[in-house]
Amino acid sequence: MLRVPAFRVLGRARAGKVSLLEDCGTRHCSSRLLGARDDAGDARAFFTTPIFYVNAAPHIGHLYSALLADALCRHRRLRVPSATATRFSTGTDEHGLKIQQAAAAAGLAPTELCDRVSGQFQQLFREADISSTDFIRTTEARHRTAVQHFWGVLKSRGLLYKGLYEGWYCASDECFLPEAKVTRQPGQSGDLCPVSLESGHPVSWTKEENYIFRLSQFRDPLLRWLRGNPQTITPEPFHQAALQWLEEDLPDLSVSRRSSHLHWGIPVPEDDSQTIYVWLDALVNYLTVIGYPNADFKSWWPTTAHIIGKDILKFHAIYWPALLLGAGMSPPHRIYVHSHWTVCGQKMSKSLGNVVDPRSCLDRYTVDGFRYFLLRQGVPNWDCDYYDEKVVKLLDSELADALGGLLNRCTASRINPSGIYPAFCTNCFPSEPGLVGPSVRAQAEDYALVNAVASLPKQVADYYDNFQIYKALEAVSNCVRQSNGFVQRHAPWKLNWESPADAPWLGTVLHVALECLRVFGTLLQPVTPSLADKLLSRLGVSATERSLGELYFLPRFYGHPCPFEGRRLGPDTGLLFPRLDQSRAWLVKAHRT
Repeated sequence: MLRVPAFRVLGRARAGKVSLLEDCGTRHCSSRLLGARDDAGDARAFFTTPIFYVNAAPHIGHLYSALLADALCRHRRLRVPSATATRFSTGTDEHGLKIQQAAAAAGLAPTELCDRVSGQFQQLFREADISSTDFIRTTEARHRTAVQHFWGVLKSRGLLYKGLYEGWYCASDECFLPEAKVTRQPGQSGDLCPVSLESGHPVSWTKEENYIFRLSQFRDPLLRWLRGNPQTITPEPFHQAALQWLEEDLPDLSVSRRSSHLHWGIPVPEDDSQTIYVWLDALVNYLTVIGYPNADFKSWWPTTAHIIGKDILKFHAIYWPALLLGAGMSPPHRIYVHSHWTVCGQKMSKSLGNVVDPRSCLDRYTVDGFRYFLLRQGVPNWDCDYYDEKVVKLLDSELADALGGLLNRCTASRINPSGIYPAFCTNCFPSEPGLVGPSVRAQAEDYALVNAVASLPKQVADYYDNFQIYKALEAVSNCVRQSNGFVQRHAPWKLNWESPADAPWLGTVLHVALECLRVFGTLLQPVTPSLADKLLSRLGVSATERSLGELYFLPRFYGHPCPFEGRRLGPDTGLLFPRLDQSRAWLVKAHRT
């Protein structure tokens, strides 16, 4: 999405407006002024993905970013169901030299290339059930207005000046590099050629006059912001990385290119000889989608949570907050950072031919299946590996066998012939463990299950707040396993509805299992929305009974009425999640009879 220009300043800057800088640093760096907390009591929340560069078709890394944001947004909507309380934006970054060159090479106008690739992202996100409220394209008129206004604010505050920049430039990566990031490798002729240390792409020495942002003056305000708000950047290692960058040299930053060299972009206001640099253009998208520069954007901006890949952390943790402070605004409320996906242990690369097409994965593993895999296996702290066998094994084990098998067992006509939510018997399962009596059947492990599932919604919410969706899904999976153990332990298929001794306990076992399934279905909605809908519909849970505010687990155990008791189950629409490996599919079929 974004690339950093790292130039050496040759021109002499004019003195900055220190009073404005001090104002930025003191007014916006306290946690109180950073904006809304991200708990259910806040009126608004705003989630963003990066906007994705249209130089190539989308891959699973792009989809992973969107899924993380989508799951956070959906979970928040379960806590605050108001349709106007949560916004979620994604989009495409469509300006820059690489797009200009790629379009020329393909014999297309830049707009044609952008339309084609942006359409691919939009189609992928529709198919993957990404619930964004806005898809922004940087070629839109509303975005040009926002970018040029933002530029004008920085200029009016004395934070932009013209200077001569010189440095290594990588056309493929669209960024300038310091000497430390350049190495020499043999070229086609055998001579050593300068290349980017990170990407391996060729670089060339460039000198030009540009507009420069006084980034060097923002080290102290940024340090106060990060040190005063240790939860702003999550996970913690990325917060430490941002602090480490602020211990290094922080030179002023180029924010434009010569328009004779880069014409595919937004012109600098009142200076057609310069084009606003692509990464500054791209960052302002987060303001564009909430109406900037109109006044209403102020009610959304303090609640912003960026979801980004680790490769663009510096832009979001250093440059973007400095630009916002310079424009008199607060830095982002939260920055959630994730790592990358490898394929069979190797970095995805077009040259290696191992780039995974996410649309093919959605077809092969189903939409909810692939959503579940990426969010269950993706750990933000480190890179995660993809290969087909891993997907099949996980989905068959956790969705088809464990979750689907549990539902099949509890709703099978042989075990639940009346097709209702059976009654809970407090004599069989008293609320106090250790009681004895002729009707008591509950065991110590059963109370452990009740405690685990009762605490699960809070545990899951905490994991979401800490950007640990994979741990939330692990916690759900563990409880599904416990629930299956509960059913296996009491073997309702061996009990008889016609027996006065068996019937109350048989109903109680099914009631507890169905209550567990109701909790699991509710909590899985952010990750597997269609599968969760199918599960909850099978249980007879209406659309108005699926928010976290309506999630009261096993009320009869705690002495309260249960609205589902005696209710007819929903229609049987088949297997919750058919096995992908059909060699053991007979086990699932056996559970349904």
